[in-house]
Amino acid sequence: MATTENGKTVLSAQEARGGKELGVMRYVLHISLALAVIAGIVIYAIFFH
Repeated sequence: MATTENGKTVLSAQEARGGKELGVMRYVLHISLALAVIAGIVIYAIFFH
């Protein structure tokens, strides 16, 4: 439960997070990074080869 200290609302870590930790964003980051690298290689191969 939120508490007030010195006129400020203080939340616990669980309350501040407000949701579940799924770890899905890690996969989104890896896939998008891999696709960006592949796109860069393809563009390089087309224009500078």
